[in-house]
Order: sequence, then structure tokens, then C-alpha cells
Amino acid sequence: MTADGGLAARLWSSKTGWMLVRNTIVSTGVFLLGLGVLWLLVDRAGMAKLPAAAIGFVLANTLHYVLGRAWIFRGTERGVVPGYAYFLGNGLLGLAITLLLFELMLRFTSIHYLVARILVSVVAGLAMFLANGILNFRRI
Repeated sequence: MTADGGLAARLWSSKTGWMLVRNTIVSTGVFLLGLGVLWLLVDRAGMAKLPAAAIGFVLANTLHYVLGRAWIFRGTERGVVPGYAYFLGNGLLGLAITLLLFELMLRFTSIHYLVARILVSVVAGLAMFLANGILNFRRI
């Protein structure tokens, strides 16, 4: 518990709300960028899908990290290299959450797979935002 009312107070603050808005803008942009890179590498360059997806993931997450440090979580004191490592780790956690929830939604609901993917992205994105804001950048 901190002097500012603890984690709950920090989570519901306008400061965190604005960080979430900025994160949503960046997340949406880098998600679309990653899809574009995937499409270019597979359909235009003839690359295999799995390595292309990995390249798209790393490029999108790297850009997200740069924008996260500069705009979303301004003022972080974490070093660039350890922060990037934490960020990629959180990204892998988000990927695991995405795959698990996506599989569960497809298996146990009749939701269209694209709708399921969007819903799952919201949950995973929020989890990654919180992990980065609280644990990595320490701005929440």
C-alpha cells in the first residue's frame, strides 16, 4: 500500500486512463502494422507463415516499446535494454493469453473466429498494459 491510496486508486486515476487511451491507439496501430508485415512477407515475398509471423510480432512489439517509453509511459526510470526485455516477455505472456482464450472461445462458444480474436485481443491487451504500466515502466 502506498501513500497515494494504493494500486486500486492508481488504476482508477485519470492518469492511468489517459495512458490506456494512448496505449489503445498505439496497440491498434502496431497490430495493423504487424498484420501488414505478415501479409507482405507471406503474399509478396513468399516467406513461410510462421517465421513471417515472428518477424511481424517482433517489429510491432519493438515499435510499441519505443512509443511506450516515449508517449504512453512517459517518465519511466527503467533502462532501455531491461525494459525492452520485460516488454517482450509481457508480449509473450499476451500471446499465450491470446492463444488460450481464443482456443477456449472457439471450442465452447459459437462466436465467429474474427469476433473471438478481437474480444481476446482486448483482454490480452489490457493485461499487457497493466503488466507494463505496473511492473515494467512503473508508471501506474
